[in-house]
Amino acid sequence: MAKRIIILIPARMASTRLPGKPLADIAGEPMITHVWRRATEANIGDVVVAAGEEEIAAAIRKAGGKAVVTKGDHESGSDRIYEALERVDADNKYDIVVNLQGDLPLLAPRAIARCIDPLKQPAVDIATLGAVITDSAEIDNPNVVKIITGDDGNNLNSSSIVRARDFARLLPPDFRGIHIHHIGIYAYRRTAIKTFVSLPQSARENQMRLEQLRALDAAMRIDAAMVEEVPFGIDTPEDLEKARKLMSESKS
Repeated sequence: MAKRIIILIPARMASTRLPGKPLADIAGEPMITHVWRRATEANIGDVVVAAGEEEIAAAIRKAGGKAVVTKGDHESGSDRIYEALERVDADNKYDIVVNLQGDLPLLAPRAIARCIDPLKQPAVDIATLGAVITDSAEIDNPNVVKIITGDDGNNLNSSSIVRARDFARLLPPDFRGIHIHHIGIYAYRRTAIKTFVSLPQSARENQMRLEQLRALDAAMRIDAAMVEEVPFGIDTPEDLEKARKLMSESKS
C-alpha cells in the first residue's frame, strides 16, 4: 500500500536578520508562495503551510494553496508543523510528514521528492538531505552544518544514501571522512515526528543549536539522501537580492 505524504512548510514573520521574510517579494510573488509552488511541483503529496500569522496564510490562499494559522510562540519549526499536522490530520491518514523550510524559493522539486527515499528502509525514523562539500571555505564555516557518517565516503555519489551518525558545525582537526553539507529538509514517519516533539531538548542540541541532535541523542535513526547541490537559502537582505537576481535569470 502506497504511503500517504504531506509536506508542511513552517513560516513566521519574526526573523531576526530579515523581518517579514515569508512575504518578501521575489519576481512579483511572496517568497512563501514560491516555496509552496516548489513543494506542489514535487508531486509527492498534499502541501500545507503552517503559518505563524494570518497574513502568511492569506498569501497562500490567494495563490490557491492551503494554510493553517498556528500559535505564534512555537520554539521551533518542528513544533509548528506538528500543531498544523494535528489540526489537518486528526484521522492520522498521513504516514510521512515532510518538514520543508519556507526560505528555499529556488529549491528543485526533485530534491523534495528525494528526501523521502531513505524512509524506504524500515529502520530509518527520519530522512534528510546532504551534498558533498566542493567549496573548501565551507569546511571551517560554523554556519554550514556537516553530516558525519562514520565512513570514508568511498563511492559516494548523488544516488547514495548515508546514515547520519552525528552532525557538527565544526569538524575535529583529525577528521578523515567525507565532508558533507547538511541540507535542513526532513521527512519523518508519522510516529517519529510525534516522538520527536515529545522529547525534551538535549544538552548537545542546546549547546550546538542543532535540533536534529535531539533525535540522535534519543537513539532515533537519521539517514541522508545525497543530492548534487545545496539549495540557495535566504537569511539576510543580501540573500534576498541574490535570490531576486537568480529568479529573474532563470525566468529569462
